Amino acid sequence: MSMRAQDSLTETDGTPEHAGETIGDVVFRQVRADIVSGVLAPGSKIKLEQAKERYSISVSSLREILSRLTAENLVRAEGQKGFEVSPVSEQELIELADLRIVLEAHAMELAFEAGDLEWEGRVVAAQHKLAAAERRLLSGDASRTIDWVRSDWDFHRSIVSACNSETLMANLSSVFDRFLRYHLLARSFRGQGVADDHRSLFELALARDLQAAKRVIHQHVMSGVEHVRTQLKLQ
Repeated sequence: MSMRAQDSLTETDGTPEHAGETIGDVVFRQVRADIVSGVLAPGSKIKLEQAKERYSISVSSLREILSRLTAENLVRAEGQKGFEVSPVSEQELIELADLRIVLEAHAMELAFEAGDLEWEGRVVAAQHKLAAAERRLLSGDASRTIDWVRSDWDFHRSIVSACNSETLMANLSSVFDRFLRYHLLARSFRGQGVADDHRSLFELALARDLQAAKRVIHQHVMSGVEHVRTQLKLQ
């Protein structure tokens, strides 16, 4: 995978964050974030000359970045016609949901076995931030949605962070963002049920109750699928 495990939509601010990171790496994250967040709409053409100006990078480097993004099915190459943002579909949404459930459940199994006090501390801290973001959204403060997006991934990542597999984390990060793309396009928060799922998952993680945690993840992801289906009227 081309994304580091910690790289996500929400960590793109236009500046190098990692040792040895190039301008190309930064722009890769910017373009990726713009696709996941819907700034670059599904099915839209990516005009290289315009994109070159937007991201302040050469056309050749931009082509390389877009080619990297085709590996995650976020961009489609159209032969001599150039590139377009990958469209969305019900089929892809279901496939991403299934894959996320498999990856996250496996990562939880490894993490629950290996997790120590430092891991528990990460889970507690992430849940505290997520619960605060969800309280603000539930109170009607939609301006804080990006805080919730950051905190949501931080929470799920914290729970599986003791799995000790960079490959698994990188793949889960990629699938999580592609799944998140659908939710951001739906442009609405799912409400109290999401917060309740997160609280249950938090308690089950600390109790190392793997089977119950897997059931919550399955319910959590599939309820998200139904929400997106309803909001986007996917086919």
